[in-house]
Amino acid sequence: MLVADKWREYELIDTGSGEKLERWGGFTLRRPDPQIIWPLAEETVAWQRANARYHRSTSGGGEWDTKVKLPERWSIGYKELKFYIKPTSFKHTGLFPEQAANWDWMMDKIRQANRPIRVLNLFAYTGGATLACAAAGADVVHVDAAKGMVNWAKENAELSGLGGNPIRYITDDVFKFVAREERRGVKYDAIIMDPPSYGRGPSGEMWKLETDLYRFVESCSAILSDNPLFFLINSYTTGISATVLTNILSLAISRQYGGKMMSDEIGLPITASGLCLPCGILGRWEA
Repeated sequence: MLVADKWREYELIDTGSGEKLERWGGFTLRRPDPQIIWPLAEETVAWQRANARYHRSTSGGGEWDTKVKLPERWSIGYKELKFYIKPTSFKHTGLFPEQAANWDWMMDKIRQANRPIRVLNLFAYTGGATLACAAAGADVVHVDAAKGMVNWAKENAELSGLGGNPIRYITDDVFKFVAREERRGVKYDAIIMDPPSYGRGPSGEMWKLETDLYRFVESCSAILSDNPLFFLINSYTTGISATVLTNILSLAISRQYGGKMMSDEIGLPITASGLCLPCGILGRWEA
């Protein structure tokens, strides 16, 4: 497992009985997590004093039960990057801290390339990978279908002092965008994607990761440059093996470009137990 263990302003304090206790800067939150199927050893004072707890609704979504009035948003930092945190009605906070393990890898790859690198970040959310690549010196194209998430990413860039960096923000369907870039002959040295389990394709058809991911990665291979640097797939879809991502990259990318691949789980260290919480999987191809 690749563990994001270099955080200072985020901490996974404890886990158990379907919940996790986290420190996000100066605030602690209790949130459900389906991976946590072991019992809670003890509901300590830290659990009881959490600033907010998320409760799921039987009709979908949920709500936060707060013990203190939380600010509308606040910020935390990872190395030179900064992010706004805002608890949402779907339990998320606008940041997946386990992705720091990928940010470090991407930044190292870009800095060691010793040449201009152009990155395409698809399903780019609030821009964690976008900021990491921009801070390392890459030109980045950030694409997400949700306008609110794209605006959040812009604000994170400003907060990180990267507002003047060459980042192009696109609010669009990623499938349509990739198809247009291919027609235009636009190329990228690196592609990052974090596709959802389900969604809708460019013509309204249903997207399902298990049946459509290979086809989409193959279409993305058509917009890679002649000398690509890396290709990264993240997935939070349960039931998909990390090895599946390696196989997809092998067939869709490595056949043409050679290089090497790896796949693994990605996770966070748990302070109280010394264990690690698995948070998703990844597949990496690199030249």
